Amino acid sequence: MSLRDAALFVRERAYAPYSGFKVGAALRGSDGAVYRGCNVENAAYPEGTCAEAGAIAAMVAAGVTRLTEVYVIADGPRPVPPCGGCRQKLAEFADPGTPVTLATVTGEETVTTVGALLPGAFLSSDMG
Repeated sequence: MSLRDAALFVRERAYAPYSGFKVGAALRGSDGAVYRGCNVENAAYPEGTCAEAGAIAAMVAAGVTRLTEVYVIADGPRPVPPCGGCRQKLAEFADPGTPVTLATVTGEETVTTVGALLPGAFLSSDMG
């Protein structure tokens, strides 16, 4: 299954009763496996979970701590970039040059990198 197909599939499982804005994310771990996540809203809005965070959690739960590619898809007027928190989460598990494809359900895609999404990321090496 391609990352696009995996992200489209999991997007349909998103729990978004408040915003109606479903997001799916799929990433390839360093083991070659595909990990998926979808956004999960909560009536207490800040307590929701982003699709990217869900995919990262699935990867880590499988014992993998490096990712090599990311695909995020939503039904918006343009490819939607990850929020600031998810950019930091991606930077934790990826190299700056790791490709990130942002897509709409209608097929528009923008390809960027983790480093371009979060220049100057705070890294573990910054803690001394």
